[in-house]
Amino acid sequence: MDRLRALLYGSLLLLIFGWVLHVGKAILVPAVLGAVIVYVIVGMAHVLGRLPGVGRALPMQLRYLFSMLAIGLAFFLLAYLVMSNKERALALAPQYQETLLAAIQRVAVFFGFETEPTWTTLRQDLLATVNLQRLLASLLASVGSILVTFIVVFLYAVFLLIERNAFESKLANLSDDPKRVARIREVIETINRRIGSYLALKTLLSILQGAVSWVVMAMFGLEFAVLWAVLIAFLNFVPYIGSVLGVVFPLLMTVVQFDDLGVILTMLLALSLVQFAIGNFLDPYVMGNSLNLSPFAILISLAVWSELWGIPGAFLAVPITAIMTIVFSEFPGTRPVAVLLSKNGRL
Repeated sequence: MDRLRALLYGSLLLLIFGWVLHVGKAILVPAVLGAVIVYVIVGMAHVLGRLPGVGRALPMQLRYLFSMLAIGLAFFLLAYLVMSNKERALALAPQYQETLLAAIQRVAVFFGFETEPTWTTLRQDLLATVNLQRLLASLLASVGSILVTFIVVFLYAVFLLIERNAFESKLANLSDDPKRVARIREVIETINRRIGSYLALKTLLSILQGAVSWVVMAMFGLEFAVLWAVLIAFLNFVPYIGSVLGVVFPLLMTVVQFDDLGVILTMLLALSLVQFAIGNFLDPYVMGNSLNLSPFAILISLAVWSELWGIPGAFLAVPITAIMTIVFSEFPGTRPVAVLLSKNGRL
């Protein structure tokens, strides 16, 4: 009876917690993203401290400042790329729309349709308005909104960095039991070490992924290659699905730009090889077993957090699941859940 009551209470608490996460995502998502930015800033500051010569001479506050400036500059460049390519994308949209229509008509002829489709018939059949110019404008507006949201995220990160100075004293006053405080400190240090290592290595691999993909796309003369490369780098943080989308999006651009089956297939093969080589060889070699998460658990967490928080949830699924696994492992009641979430059953 007690177990049944505990199960019911646990299920109810989980439902309430999920509801709060979903309803409060407008507040919680920027705060969690701010924490992720802090991990990146701290990681970059430690890297600066290891630089030969000037590294150790730089005060920690100055390292934080340089790290924040680097991240701010990266997002400024992203905003510049979006704004500088906006007019060109809108101007080329009608031309790409005609190329796409021609490709659809060839497919229709190949499969033996009696009449070649037009945008009018496609709109009637799909019950939707297909307009690449409008689609591009909407996409660019969404990217602009994300960049504005980043300002809020960056403010959260700044205040979290300020809070770090007082965190140690707060931690010491959490309990009168020194052993309990030491245990909490150990858990937090484990979280910081694992998540910090994961984000640092994943960032380096994402930059490499974007750079190599840019080389491939630039060799083909693909429009907006730099913008696609940045998108590929960001998508690399999304497990499994990000690798697929990192090929699909540039491939769609290849279809509407070149209208040549040979070029399209070659681009598909080249980008797939880049994703396969880095994702299946370099990524496991560099990352190792840093988070110790089950691939199935990552897939489930990706679905759950994407449903709760949308696109930001997809980016945050892995770090959040890793933190949950570490915390669950500290309590006897939830330790079995942590074992199931782990990759090898060892915590």
